[in-house]
Amino acid sequence: MIIDLRSDTVTKPTKGMLDAMLTAEVGDDVYKEDPSVNALEKRLADMFGMDEALFFPTGSMANQAALKLHTNPGEQVICDQYAHIYNYEGGGASFNSGISCKLINGHRGMFTAEQAEASINPPDFYHSPLTSLIEVENTTNKGGGACWDFEELKKIKEVADKHNLGYHLDGARLWNALITTGESPKQYGKLFDTISVCLSKGLGCPMGSVLIGKSDLMKGALRVRKILGGGMRQVGFAAGAGLYALNHHFERLSEDHTKAKEIGEVLAKLGSIKKIEPIETNIVIFELNNDVDETQFLNSLKEKQIYIIGMGSNKLRMVTHLDYTNAMHDKLLTTLKAL
Repeated sequence: MIIDLRSDTVTKPTKGMLDAMLTAEVGDDVYKEDPSVNALEKRLADMFGMDEALFFPTGSMANQAALKLHTNPGEQVICDQYAHIYNYEGGGASFNSGISCKLINGHRGMFTAEQAEASINPPDFYHSPLTSLIEVENTTNKGGGACWDFEELKKIKEVADKHNLGYHLDGARLWNALITTGESPKQYGKLFDTISVCLSKGLGCPMGSVLIGKSDLMKGALRVRKILGGGMRQVGFAAGAGLYALNHHFERLSEDHTKAKEIGEVLAKLGSIKKIEPIETNIVIFELNNDVDETQFLNSLKEKQIYIIGMGSNKLRMVTHLDYTNAMHDKLLTTLKAL
């Protein structure tokens, strides 16, 4: 039994999802003639109460397109120092859009409206980059699956409106946040100018993310996707997986959250663990004591065919997901208790 908890991206399509993919009606999406893609885009636009949606092969590309739509070269985006757009998208903000990131030292990937406002460069001070966008990530990946306080997001929106700035949400794991907090997609749709959501993490699809937004911004999204190389042809097979996942894999995310918390409870009893980040969703980040070797700890799990990820500085991560079964969970908990 191989247990892979490196990420929730390691899942494989279920039989039901495979059937939906095989029977999906397809066309040429570059011509916007793929009925399955069109149906997925409309469904998500309606779900969030926003004007338009556009399918992308990856979440990084969807985020990069959003940055491009909101900014001009030489400008700046405000984000947390843990932000995915800064740490894990290959420097795409500077490469694709010619912009820089103003990093906020927040808490677990989240910052306050006051911090955001303090990070805005004076628009008439031409020595500094022109601030044009505020970006947030929910849930926070590097912050351990933390969920933003929606009231704080509303305050940041007020700051963005006051200073005429764009407001983008990297919602790669927004589905997990919605399940945990009970907020609705439409609440987020009213708040943000653009939102990216991922289908290949918690929802278990083999690929795909969707950028959702207001029509005045989204009118340029198709061109930007083309420039980034994201135009695909009969991609309705992947969109069929997305439609299936929205129907069958959304509500079950609570199971992943429960398992993650149970893992945290076992880790808390181990003498080798220094600290565990609060567990709200499906990500478990913990830190080993200084006298425990990270590589040795990882190898002891690998010997039992359990794979997790090292983040450096004795920090480790586990992510629960659709393919992580009850039997796997029992084996993992038993193994951890014996360490």
